[in-house]
Amino acid sequence: MPNTFGKLFSISTWGESHGGAVGVVVDGCPPNLPITAEEIQVELDRRRPGQSDIVTPRKEADQVQIMSGVYEGRTTGTPISMFVFNKDHRPEAYSEMKEKFRPSHADYTYQTKFGHRDPEGGGRSSARETIGRVAAGAIAKKILGLSAGVETIAFVKRVQDIEMPDDAAISTELIEANAVRCPHAETAEKMIERIREVRGEGDSVGGVIECRIRNLPVGLGEPVFDRFEADLAKAMLSLPATKGFEIGSGFSGTLLTGSQHNDPFENREGAIRTKTNRSGGVQGGITNGEEVYFRVAFKPTATLMQSQATVDVDGNETELKARGRHDPCVLPRAVPIVAAMANLVALDHWMRQHAQNRLFTF
Repeated sequence: MPNTFGKLFSISTWGESHGGAVGVVVDGCPPNLPITAEEIQVELDRRRPGQSDIVTPRKEADQVQIMSGVYEGRTTGTPISMFVFNKDHRPEAYSEMKEKFRPSHADYTYQTKFGHRDPEGGGRSSARETIGRVAAGAIAKKILGLSAGVETIAFVKRVQDIEMPDDAAISTELIEANAVRCPHAETAEKMIERIREVRGEGDSVGGVIECRIRNLPVGLGEPVFDRFEADLAKAMLSLPATKGFEIGSGFSGTLLTGSQHNDPFENREGAIRTKTNRSGGVQGGITNGEEVYFRVAFKPTATLMQSQATVDVDGNETELKARGRHDPCVLPRAVPIVAAMANLVALDHWMRQHAQNRLFTF
């Protein structure tokens, strides 16, 4: 099922950018979880367009509606269906793209794979598909928080070559204090200035989002194919515009020797911990009780307000200058999406751990 993610806590997203609506079906949610549309809306508001002058001006309220699985403010244990309407349609902005392939977009691959595609807003390849992920992630976040105080926090680490200091303070309040969602105020100002600059040139920039998951227990993840970091990588690289993933020391760890890179164990007040955390909270594919931290690379937005060389559906060389409303940098709106996917992975593995190792006694 190519539109489904997760095993015990699973989600199936549906909808296209300019279709009637986009949504998600969540299966495997435990019953009696207190949840409201207002709680889910908080996360969707962080993802929606039109938040500031450095993101797409498309005007969508993205007001979530819960259609099933919740009764009198509590989950029933049955599938939860949620959706938001698409209202700000501008199909005329995509008429030329019916015949011309946008560089670095999914137009050519979709057309070749399926033989028929929806060109308006990119159809299924649009980032509006992620609305369902964020709505489902809000439920996962609630369960994780109530179960053990798990906190997932994501933020913009770098925009193009502008990067925040490694030792900067990080909190939800600092992240949400500016439009770019970088917790370091001085760096955030430079990032915003850069995004405005390239937007004025009809261009775009990419960057890196960092995510941290705190208070996860030891034991989540599997030894081989479903390693915790492997599922995180799949979750992150399934997002539009992602081009890279690294956890812990990542690629920089290759510059160290083994003696420099290893995380020594210690007994800290009766608990086995590590003195350093270059492993990023995962060893042998299984969480070790330390903070899980990773980074996701996002490419510059592929749709530009500049003329670009391309070909049409018949292979004729031509040019295309995009119209419509697009993010000059996807990172500010991708922050809640990264956090949502991290929560979905964490909850699914937590449920799998309990199912395999906690329920049975012999």
